[in-house]
Amino acid sequence: MSIKNVDAKTLKKWLENNEVVVVDVREPAEHEAEKISQSNLLPLANICNSLLPDYKNKKLVLHCRSGKRSLSACQKLINEDPNLEIYNLEGGISAWSAEGCETKISGKFFLPLDRQVQLTIGLGVFVGSVFGYLVSPNFFILSGFFGAGLVFAGLTGYCGLAVLMAKMPWNKGSKNVISCSIVDK
Repeated sequence: MSIKNVDAKTLKKWLENNEVVVVDVREPAEHEAEKISQSNLLPLANICNSLLPDYKNKKLVLHCRSGKRSLSACQKLINEDPNLEIYNLEGGISAWSAEGCETKISGKFFLPLDRQVQLTIGLGVFVGSVFGYLVSPNFFILSGFFGAGLVFAGLTGYCGLAVLMAKMPWNKGSKNVISCSIVDK
């Protein structure tokens, strides 16, 4: 079918009426730090139709922090099954919270994945520039490397650094997540 957007107010009504299954496509540590209480965790890197929770006779809504990763997850699922009817939470959990909808907060600090990527790239460019000026012009290659990575991510929509950062131990949380490749074997 197609990907549809849903706003936080509508999703809240659907949850109150038990009409929906919500899937959080963020990383486990992000989900642990703050979550919509009825949401199921299935990170973007692992998402596939065979791992979706049972949503028979219900709407299926995906969310992340801002709505970008969940839109990618929706597209991945639609590519797998073009007949799937799926919703993306506009603005993600940030919009959900801004609407005054309740979330469960663990109290643990967690830097969202996109901000971890921005911090890493910014630090790489800064260090490359400073060391290139103070130590050796060869360090400017580091800044160029991160710049090229940003251009590639912008053109393709694929950010290898984000994929790498998602695999870091601090992003795993305490839950084990199954991937499609394990299930398909």
